[in-house]
Amino acid sequence: MTRFSIKRYLPRSLYGRAALILLVPIVTIQLVVSFAFIQRLYEGVTAQMTQNISVELELLLDIVEDAPDVALAGEQVTAAAEALQMDVVFPGTVVAERRRIWDLSGRAIRNTLAQQFDELRAVDMVSLDKTVQASLDTSKGVLDVSFARRRVAATNPHQLLVLMLFTAILMTIISYLFLRNQLRPIRRLARAAEAFGKGRHEPYYPSGASEVRSAGAAFLNMRARIERQIEQRTLMLSGVSHDLRTPLTRLKLGLSMQPETEETKALIGDVDDMERLIEAFLDFAKADALEELERTDPVAMVSEVVANAQRAGRRVELVTDAATAISMKIRPLSVRRAVENLINNAVRYGTRARVEVAVLETALRISVEDDGPGIPEAQREQAVKAFSRLDASRNQNAGSGVGLGLAIAADVARSHGGSLRLGDSETLGGLKAELILPR
Repeated sequence: MTRFSIKRYLPRSLYGRAALILLVPIVTIQLVVSFAFIQRLYEGVTAQMTQNISVELELLLDIVEDAPDVALAGEQVTAAAEALQMDVVFPGTVVAERRRIWDLSGRAIRNTLAQQFDELRAVDMVSLDKTVQASLDTSKGVLDVSFARRRVAATNPHQLLVLMLFTAILMTIISYLFLRNQLRPIRRLARAAEAFGKGRHEPYYPSGASEVRSAGAAFLNMRARIERQIEQRTLMLSGVSHDLRTPLTRLKLGLSMQPETEETKALIGDVDDMERLIEAFLDFAKADALEELERTDPVAMVSEVVANAQRAGRRVELVTDAATAISMKIRPLSVRRAVENLINNAVRYGTRARVEVAVLETALRISVEDDGPGIPEAQREQAVKAFSRLDASRNQNAGSGVGLGLAIAADVARSHGGSLRLGDSETLGGLKAELILPR
């Protein structure tokens, strides 16, 4: 059985929830006050005013009962009713019982008159505008009495409701403006954090309440520490890799001057492997470098990378659904390096690769598939970590590496606020690596 949860119907944003916290008490107070107002004014006050006019109706009934005949009773009751600002017809006919369903004060008038007079036959509050007509039985006939509705019901009762509604709207607007000013620093902090997560450096200055300022200052300190660590790591890897080039070059030159033997060939191969490892270290260091974002056509860039791979003799095909050129902000060198690493991995561990570029509504998806052995699902999380080499699943004899290809692609994706997903290729049967970049 599915449990009912109110959370799914609540706003997800802080702004929406704060507005809900603001509006719910106001609306609740308005409903409670309105109900109490209607209960007291339309029933209590109306009943009290109707009881007051009942005294005058009692007087008219007494005049009719005390008169010796019908004619004299008519004259006397008409004169008394005129003094009381009422209209009477005696002898009259019973009026039709008429009252609107939504007329709360009319219901109170009818009930109060029925309690005061057993002689009450009917009450009509619809036929004549703003007038109450009542028919009362007497020993000499029916007495029809008409009097103004304002004498038994409060006049302009809607004014209080209108005033309450106007005040509620005014206070809601004031609270909304105040709330927006309080939430604006939080939204600015969220945008700055989101931009930093996507590799962008958005200017941010702490503002707002003291708690928000503290959070903003902590974010700035954290961002500065992360940037310093990235810079130090990049400089360290670049420096070490650069310094290793000189002795490797001397080794390679010295070995090339030696007589060509099986041993010297093996040593030269080892030096070449070390040079490739150094290149991988440099690529890994450059992946964290804070390259500026540029407006670039990623489809054209991937097409160029695939064309270069094809000229190098690799079996790589390109599939794209982009009919026209697109433009999005990316770090072109980093993305190019990531795609090259994915293609190199694909052709190293397989015989051919398939590159697909899909332009989605909110993201760009670059998929690289191969026909190699693939990576088991349990080891895919480990595969994207730096210096990870899965010998059991990816044949190490198929090519040398240091385990940085997927790590570089994953770092590039994260620096753009995206991700690298590994799966099984339905087309070629090997590994499928998807580089997701938000647009």
